[in-house]
Amino acid sequence: MNYSDLLDLATDLGYELAMCGAETFRIEESINRILQTYGVSSEVFAIPNCLIVSIETPEGKLMTRMRRIGYHGNDLDGVECFNAISRAICNRKPSMEEARKWFDLAPSIRRNYSLPLYLLGNIAGAFGFAFFFGGNLNDAILSGICGLVAGLMGRFMGSTKTNPFFKTIASSFAMALLAYAMAGLGMTNNVDAVIIGSLMILVPGLLFTNAMRDIIYGDTNSGVNRIVQVLLIAMAIALGTAAAWGVTADIWTHTEPNPPIQYSYAIQCLVSLIGCAGFAILFNVHSWGLPLCAVGGGLTWAVYLLAMDATGSIFVANFWATAFAAAYSEIMARIRKYPATSYLVVSLFPLLPGAGIYYTMGYALEGSFTQALHKGLETAAVAGVMAVGILLVSTAVRSLRIWWSQRRKRA
Repeated sequence: MNYSDLLDLATDLGYELAMCGAETFRIEESINRILQTYGVSSEVFAIPNCLIVSIETPEGKLMTRMRRIGYHGNDLDGVECFNAISRAICNRKPSMEEARKWFDLAPSIRRNYSLPLYLLGNIAGAFGFAFFFGGNLNDAILSGICGLVAGLMGRFMGSTKTNPFFKTIASSFAMALLAYAMAGLGMTNNVDAVIIGSLMILVPGLLFTNAMRDIIYGDTNSGVNRIVQVLLIAMAIALGTAAAWGVTADIWTHTEPNPPIQYSYAIQCLVSLIGCAGFAILFNVHSWGLPLCAVGGGLTWAVYLLAMDATGSIFVANFWATAFAAAYSEIMARIRKYPATSYLVVSLFPLLPGAGIYYTMGYALEGSFTQALHKGLETAAVAGVMAVGILLVSTAVRSLRIWWSQRRKRA
């Protein structure tokens, strides 16, 4: 056995998982399981920007690899691809040469949406959620156009490896600038719905979900790191939108938008499904995963509406809807043998507090600091309740898996 090659293979696979946006526990477990399959004891330490893997050979020789994890995106198909390779290696225990061939074939196996389809995902996400937040058909179309602008800006700045914080500021500024300009020209009377619908594209859903899952699995350093990134991106969204508001305020008078339209539950769930389908494209979810993720988003919102009717509390409703989304993702993951993250991150999108970020910023710009503080605290509380919902279901599933594994060993 060439242990140097084995260590290189395991480290490379963990690195690729990290670059695709996988959770810390998935990176560490995948590496450990591969090394254990070949009878090697290992220690793995992963955080969002660094990966260290150490092994001890049967002869007592210590070997270590370290990889710096740089700029990376949200490629859930890549997570599924490398997760499948890890499973195959653990199940079949191929030779090092064959295992390396499987790994090297990954670029030809992985799928990516073309630029037109990626932009269509931006349009669909913004279009669906503009309806979701009370806009009419005209508002949804304008929001789709703003989503297209935000997508183009994000794609361009992503290709130049721009810092995510500044990329988010630029994207939110361009999107909001266009929305306020269209409102100033009289093209819409509900600029809030236009902006919030397209703003949802920039909400860091995968970062938030991975942060919660990292904390659940005891990877506190990674979880806190990701939470800080979430807060920074939320701040960047607010800064970009506020800058656009300030620029356009000198040109057009910002009028009070029309009250949001209250759609029936069926329509709300339908537009939620459309919006989530768009986000599934943005997160590079393919095949049956795309419609299943979109259906998860629609069903999650249905649970929220039912819980809201039953309790009248947004916190209780968010808890039960999040718990449902987490359970749905775990069930789909077991059925399809894919990571639960793909289903969870998209299914949770209707609950993510994008509107809370926007309204907090709006109250602050108007000088209503008491209302801004109240809305900000409410938004933070909703995020906390969602974290508890994910924590409850994921902990229960993990405990059941450990119990079942121990029971099978005793049998």
